[in-house]
Amino acid sequence: MELINYTLKWVWEVMDEVLPQYPDICKCERCRHDIAAFAANRLAPFYVVSRQGSVFTKTKLLSQQSRTDILAEVIKAIEIVSKNPHYQE
Repeated sequence: MELINYTLKWVWEVMDEVLPQYPDICKCERCRHDIAAFAANRLAPFYVVSRQGSVFTKTKLLSQQSRTDILAEVIKAIEIVSKNPHYQE
């Protein structure tokens, strides 16, 4: 049995779809992880441990509101991280 945070999984999927629309920002591994962490920290976690829970969460993602919430947080994270990349510390 494996514990899966589907919110984080969805954040990565949405981020991979959205990032190409921002050609001028850094997409290094550190920046991508910062974007994912920023967005995921602002969304409710959704953990599952069973196949049944996995199916339920996939149907939840199909809800337009869930997708919109994740997209909004990913976009906000992209904008903030691109203005404040950690590798310049």
